[in-house]
Amino acid sequence: MIVDFSVQNYKSIRDMQTLAMNAANLVSKDKELDKLNLIPVSPKLSLLKTKAIYGANASGKSTMIEALSTFVKIVVYSVKDENILGNLIRPFILSNETILGPTYFQLSFILNDTYYRYGFEADNKEIRTEWLFGTPGKKEVPFFTREGSEIYVNEHQFQEGIKVIDLYKQSENDIGRKNSLFLAAVRSFNQGLAREIINYFSRYIIISGLYDLRLHQMAERSLGNEFMRKRIAEMLKLADVGIDDIWREEANVEKGLEESTEKKYYTFTRHIMRDKEGKPAGTRDFFMFTNESEGTKKMFEIAPAILESLDGGRVLLLDEFDARFHPLISRKIVELFNAASNKNAQLIFATHDTNLLNSKLLRRDQICFVEKDQQGASHFYSLADFKGVRNDASFEKDYIAGKYGAIPFLGDFKSILED
Repeated sequence: MIVDFSVQNYKSIRDMQTLAMNAANLVSKDKELDKLNLIPVSPKLSLLKTKAIYGANASGKSTMIEALSTFVKIVVYSVKDENILGNLIRPFILSNETILGPTYFQLSFILNDTYYRYGFEADNKEIRTEWLFGTPGKKEVPFFTREGSEIYVNEHQFQEGIKVIDLYKQSENDIGRKNSLFLAAVRSFNQGLAREIINYFSRYIIISGLYDLRLHQMAERSLGNEFMRKRIAEMLKLADVGIDDIWREEANVEKGLEESTEKKYYTFTRHIMRDKEGKPAGTRDFFMFTNESEGTKKMFEIAPAILESLDGGRVLLLDEFDARFHPLISRKIVELFNAASNKNAQLIFATHDTNLLNSKLLRRDQICFVEKDQQGASHFYSLADFKGVRNDASFEKDYIAGKYGAIPFLGDFKSILED
C-alpha cells in the first residue's frame, strides 16, 4: 500500500511535489466515511483507499501518474534495459537550473506490515543516488544508501546486498552499470527483500483512461479465465450498457503461405432482442471492436484491472478516469473501492468529473488539486490543506466557483467570431 509518492524535476513538476495517501487528522460530516474510506495500519497511521486529482487541462494531473509509472518501470527494468533512463527521464525544461539536474523519485509504502521508503535520483545517463530505509523495529534504519558508485549496506538488515556489492562495482559487468539500480541488481540474483519489493512494484496497475490497444488485449486474455469472464460480464450488466454476456473466440493468424501457431482473439457480446411488448424474443451477437460504444469498450477494458486490484489488494492508477463514462458509473467505481469489503486496494485517479466532489463520497484528504504557476510548474495540494472548509460544504460548487483554485482562466470565446 502506498503511503506517499514524491517527485521533483519531472516534466511539468519542477519543485518537490508529494501525493499523500496517509489520512489527515480530520473528521467527516458523515462518520461512515472515516471508517469505510480508510485502511487502518497502526494506531497512528491510516491510509486512504481512494484519491482524486483535479485540475485544469495541461495543469499536470497526468504528470503525477506518469511519474509514478516511470518510477516503477525504471525499478523493474533498469538491469535489462540500458537505455531506460534516456527513454523515460524528462526533466523540467522551462528553467536553466533544472534542465541538466537529476529527477528525484521516492515512494513510501507498507509491505508485509513493514514501512519502507525507497527512492533514487537519476538523469538520462546514470543513477546519481539511491536509498532504501525501513522500520523493522520502532525506528527507521537504512538498509542501503548509494552515492554514485559508493554503496553502503547495512549488513544487519540487507545481508543480500553484501553479496552483490563486489559484482556491482565491476564496471565491465552489466549488473553494475551506472544507469542501473542497485536494488534491481540485487533482485537479479533472485534474493530476499529486493525481490519482494520489486515484485510489489510490478503489481501496480497503471492505465490511461483513453483507448489503449494493449489494455484491450489484456482484457481479452482475461476472458480466457471462465471465473473472470463471468465477473466481467456481470460488471457490464451492472453498468447498464445493454450487454447480457461476453466471451472471446480464437482464430489462427496466417502469415504468408504458412499458418502460424500464434493465436488471435475476437471478443463478442450478446444482446437480448425484444418484441413490441418488450418481452425477450431471442438474442443478437455483436463484434465488440466495431459494434459497441466507446464507453462500453472502456468499461470492458478496465473491468479486469478493477477486479484484480480489489482481489489482490493492488494499487490501481487511472488517468482520464471519467473519459467516456457516465458520472454515475464513475461514482459506483469509487464507491466500490471505498466499500467495507475492500481491505487494502487503493485507487488513484485523475478526473474532471466534479460529480465526485461530494462530502458524502470523499473525505477532504481524498481530494487533491493541481495547478501551474506563471513559470509553468505544477503544484499539488489537498482540500484538507484549506482552513475553514466545513465538513458539509458543497465541494463541487465551491470548486467550480474557483474557491480552491486549479481551474482554467478562460477568455471570451465569442471574440473569435468578431471581425
